[in-house]
Amino acid sequence: MALELKEITKKVGIHTHIKPTSLVLEPGHFNVLLGKTGSGKTSLIKLMAGLDPLASGQIIMNGKDISSVNTQKRNISLVHQFFVNYPHMTVYENIASPLRVAGMAKPEIERRVEEAASILRLRPFLTRRPHQLSGGQQQRCALARAIAKESDAVFLDEPLANLDYKLREELREQLPELFAGRGAIVVYATSEPEEALLLGGKTGLVDDGRVTQFGPTAEIYRTPSNLASARVFSDPPINTAKVKKQNDLIVMGNIAKWPVNEQTSVLDDGDYIIAIRPYYVLPERTDQTQVSLQGLVRVTEISGSESSAHFGIEDETWVSLAHGVHNFEIGTEHQFYMDVSKCFYFDLNGQVVGG
Repeated sequence: MALELKEITKKVGIHTHIKPTSLVLEPGHFNVLLGKTGSGKTSLIKLMAGLDPLASGQIIMNGKDISSVNTQKRNISLVHQFFVNYPHMTVYENIASPLRVAGMAKPEIERRVEEAASILRLRPFLTRRPHQLSGGQQQRCALARAIAKESDAVFLDEPLANLDYKLREELREQLPELFAGRGAIVVYATSEPEEALLLGGKTGLVDDGRVTQFGPTAEIYRTPSNLASARVFSDPPINTAKVKKQNDLIVMGNIAKWPVNEQTSVLDDGDYIIAIRPYYVLPERTDQTQVSLQGLVRVTEISGSESSAHFGIEDETWVSLAHGVHNFEIGTEHQFYMDVSKCFYFDLNGQVVGG
């Protein structure tokens, strides 16, 4: 069983919101769509769910073309970031609603509702109405409805975005277990790279209506194939700068220079773009191979056990993210240390280069 997208596009008037996209989404793991707000994640989910029409292309599910099949006739479930429950129904009735619409026998409805309510710890609340539930319980109700329906495909559009931190952490851990072994194709949209890494499975990086890379989540995090993918899969934003390879050196303007390594020795002399994640740019030297950078501190923040600093180097603003509490004075120059072995190298068109 698989959900296959074949060169699908979406247009609104003369504007193309989803550029030609081809993906094969399979059961057995989470299929994550990761991208910033407005990148096209929700548009892709609406196309897959049949809520929006295709401008071109095909959607194949279980070997059948469902491109023109009405949403109600697709065996799918959709959970939004907002708590979409029927306010006049009890929790039991909310979970049972799609099963009743499908004309399922009462004993089977009861079995499925009880099972889903047990999994999501909703049994004590089955007689309550949504307004009597907390936000987390309401979202559990929506998830229980999706589980009870036993759909071929489940679309989760940032379902934890409106929950508090503790509930998000709890449900993130539970979600893969909730859908494990059910045979459903699970598609999960998020704007948080950390969430994609926690869910595992495979991830499609979405940028400006295009999937820039798709594959095993940990693999594409470690080896982005282009600069757009590296930017999508980094929070705080990945640091970038233009560099030049000159013989046995990498030269970063008047800021820094360092010797080539195994990765960069194969590059031709010329101009490139480097990208490095903020936690490899530190306010204190931890290794003698790190390269020193000096920048003007513009913004600082201490969050829990981490300290961040936004600092200017030439025309760029870079970010340092380090464990522990570090004191930075805004408006002053500070020394930072970059682990150049963690740099990605791209050509000027944004395609990855090097070993």
